[in-house]
Amino acid sequence: MTVNDPTYDPMHDPMYDTAEHKDGRGMFEVWAPEAERVEVESGGVRRDMTTGPGGWWRATGAEHGVDYAFHVDGEGPFPDPRTRRQPYGVEGPSRVYDHDRYTWSDQDWHGRDLRGSVIYELHVGTFTPEGTFAAVAERLRHLVDLGADFVELMPVAPVPGRRNWGYDGVDLYAVNEVYGGPDGLKDLVDACHRAGIGVILDVVYNHLGPSGNYLSMFGPYLHGFKGSYWGDAINLDGPGSDEVRRYFIENALQWLRDYHVDGLRLDAVHALHDRRATHFLEELSAEVEALSTNLGRPLTLIAESDLNDPRLVTSREAGGLGMHAAWNDDVHHAIHAAVTGERHAYYADFADLSALAKVLTSGYFHDGTYSSFRERTHGRSANGVPGYRFVCCVQNHDQIGNRPLGDRVEPEQLWVAAGLLLTAPFTPMLFMGEEWGATTPFYFFTDHHDPELAAGEAERRRREFEGFGYDWKAPDPQDEATFLRSKLDWSEISEDGGMSLLGWYRDLIALRKTHPDLADPRLDRVRVRFDEERHFLVMERGSLRVVANFGSFPTPVRLSPGARHVLLASDDAVGVMGGDLYLPAQSFAVAQI
Repeated sequence: MTVNDPTYDPMHDPMYDTAEHKDGRGMFEVWAPEAERVEVESGGVRRDMTTGPGGWWRATGAEHGVDYAFHVDGEGPFPDPRTRRQPYGVEGPSRVYDHDRYTWSDQDWHGRDLRGSVIYELHVGTFTPEGTFAAVAERLRHLVDLGADFVELMPVAPVPGRRNWGYDGVDLYAVNEVYGGPDGLKDLVDACHRAGIGVILDVVYNHLGPSGNYLSMFGPYLHGFKGSYWGDAINLDGPGSDEVRRYFIENALQWLRDYHVDGLRLDAVHALHDRRATHFLEELSAEVEALSTNLGRPLTLIAESDLNDPRLVTSREAGGLGMHAAWNDDVHHAIHAAVTGERHAYYADFADLSALAKVLTSGYFHDGTYSSFRERTHGRSANGVPGYRFVCCVQNHDQIGNRPLGDRVEPEQLWVAAGLLLTAPFTPMLFMGEEWGATTPFYFFTDHHDPELAAGEAERRRREFEGFGYDWKAPDPQDEATFLRSKLDWSEISEDGGMSLLGWYRDLIALRKTHPDLADPRLDRVRVRFDEERHFLVMERGSLRVVANFGSFPTPVRLSPGARHVLLASDDAVGVMGGDLYLPAQSFAVAQI
């Protein structure tokens, strides 16, 4: 039998009765402030736990490798809310895991600063055919040669079944066994550090997955109302929320301390419901800063938010929340609209090149302006915020996977899009396979074993994106083929188009890292002019002129007087003609003045 068999009772499987169990080596601990009786079950034996201050229950016998679960007021068995390992899935028992047993080899790693860095986002399950941490490690040479400084892993917490984006995670302290479990993640982080690459982990603190979430059986972890489309809000400000906040803060510290991760990407922080004077993110920022000081290496917090509020990345001392950076969708929307011509849903406000010019010089397009998609004004000015605090992209898991067919930007459009991204004053992020123009889709996929969840996933997905302007004909997210088709095809690199585009990305990243004008994060030093009719744009970065022709016809572009030298061009036909820079249709160049 397996954990996915509805008749399977993992705590009464004879295999668990053979586990070594020596009392006194450690403590089982669980917070259950409203319970009258809590029991721990391990080795086929249930024992009462002792209650203590603050609603914590304890019992001896937590030996590394022992399987166990809790019973609360006669109900259960339930996994440990702070389980470090879930070897049998989200419905199975927990296993005691001792972090100190792992031997690291990254003693010479001193961390990596976000400033000047390039991030590479990937999904472990689809990055390679094997879909494991070990297989990702085998591809690190590719990322080193590309010039990536950070790998950003989509969430790795246990999820229902064997395939998922990761945002249905539960048991947040554990690591998906399908990928390789806790030691597998440590092996990958260790390998990344040996290769000179930092690791950012995507974590989800605004909701938990719909299957295998037993937190409410132990305490007031949830608010009980919908905090977002994805589920109940986390109780960050109600009765009992002090301990709930500690649950999530200690989770963040675990990844940074015990897994040697260099940064966290916090999913959808606009869905965090917190009305306390000290916001959860501010408290988290202070804790991470203290840990960074203790460890002697930089630790980075990157928040995803759709609020366009610069207070998110403003220091705590200046009254902000202290995040080091935030995802900036406006930059994505402006570049995407310019290179693809799409105008539906939220792309409508970004139809003109004036929108692209604004984000390149101001960070946000919606900085108090009217948003036609939201049908209200949105955002506030980011004046004074350095560009590196905005993580920007031309593709990411959302902007591909939230399209019905999971389709990517066309390879021929990436030459211009990548050129703009990698010469702009922001922190650029690439999505796996983008660098060679991967043609494989990135669909939304799940593996729910609850019949009701499995049957309704496609319809829930369709409802989530009503009003986005799509003819929603997406493949079934529950079909394993949907997942398999989302895996990268690495053979595409060896094709002429793949090799050429990969070389373009490498050259752009190399130029970005070697030319000081491209390292300047000051948005007020960026100058942009454009011609809406001829559909070209010029971005001035110090002595450099970044020129993009989005149009279907070649065009000459007048640059500043003086010597001109083309440093990089997407087309061999780019060149200087008289006093102009000549650009073929849909081309890009960087010139030195």
